[in-house]
Amino acid sequence: MHTNKEREMSEYACAGVDYGKIEPFKKAMIDVARQTATFPNRRDVYIATRLLGKHGGVYAYRGNKPHAWCATLEGLGNKSWIAELLRGNPLSGSNYQNIAYDTMMMAFNDCAAQGALPVIALDDVVASDSGWFSDHARSQDFARGILKACRDAGAALVAGESPVYRYLVRPQPPVESAAVFTGSVVGIIAPDTRLITGELLVPDSRIIGIGSSGPHANGISLMIRRVVGDETIKGLPYGFDTRLPSGATIGGAIMTPTVCYVPLVERLLDEGVCVRAIVPGTGSGVAKLAYDTRPYRYCIHSWPDVPEIFLFFRERGVSCEDCLTTFNWGVGYYIFVGKEDVNAVLDCAYATGFSAKEIGVVEEGRRGTFFGPENIVLPPPGG
Repeated sequence: MHTNKEREMSEYACAGVDYGKIEPFKKAMIDVARQTATFPNRRDVYIATRLLGKHGGVYAYRGNKPHAWCATLEGLGNKSWIAELLRGNPLSGSNYQNIAYDTMMMAFNDCAAQGALPVIALDDVVASDSGWFSDHARSQDFARGILKACRDAGAALVAGESPVYRYLVRPQPPVESAAVFTGSVVGIIAPDTRLITGELLVPDSRIIGIGSSGPHANGISLMIRRVVGDETIKGLPYGFDTRLPSGATIGGAIMTPTVCYVPLVERLLDEGVCVRAIVPGTGSGVAKLAYDTRPYRYCIHSWPDVPEIFLFFRERGVSCEDCLTTFNWGVGYYIFVGKEDVNAVLDCAYATGFSAKEIGVVEEGRRGTFFGPENIVLPPPGG
């Protein structure tokens, strides 16, 4: 004989929310939280570990410097749709470790752009059905990705959410079940004089481009359209298994994890380099250089080698302007400094394992980006 509560829960499960299937995922993430709890200690931030797995993360700064906090929230976008499509593909393997890493890195890198070093992380995984959470291998891969992201950035996972939105999250076929990922982070600025506001950005500032690992998590919708096709564009016969000149598949190139730029920012701050501004190379592609609303013209005179995944789409009909306003085109982070600090940035980049190149200069003029290598003027983000 079932109790009223059991009948209620059973019907709730029939409606799409089965806590029995979700609970193992929650436990895996709580285990990650415990493993990451000491990561922010080097920044004098300490986690109340006895409260992990409760209703919120509790933490405290125990240093003696004047400080400020920076909170950032970022969504992953459509990259997880590709990961779900490729599940079980022998050429792909499991991509959910990289998906988790990307989810957090979108927020970590944005936070660091303010001079805030990440210390607290939260994740939000919204699934289309409870069954998405019940796949043990996928859950473990995702947990490993969150752990690696937090270790690389120096942050602790303190809380998260894993709801099922059956009536809201409906992936486009052939994907039948999917999740939407969001990462949230709190970073510390200590001392608070390390805050990077962008207000120091002035004409004659030099632009340093820090290399990307590929698409990161931007421009994915365009790539899906070109690979899968739609009512106006024919897809590729081999889809995401299509080989690039290097032999890598398109799917594999897209799934390459996002670069963690936090160690570079930390090095620049520790070395006392006067960073005038930092712009993550995310949405709007190269055109995002003109993120600042002042009448500045961003003149690009040179560029690093462009990853082959971008050249592939360029050669197959995506216009150069679309490429430059959609993809990062090989630069995932822009650092603006005075001429006297260019070598210091390059030295810090090389010391921390990043590729870096002086690519341009800021001038007074109509707001936008002049991409010299292709002689193209790009409008600012939003037109």
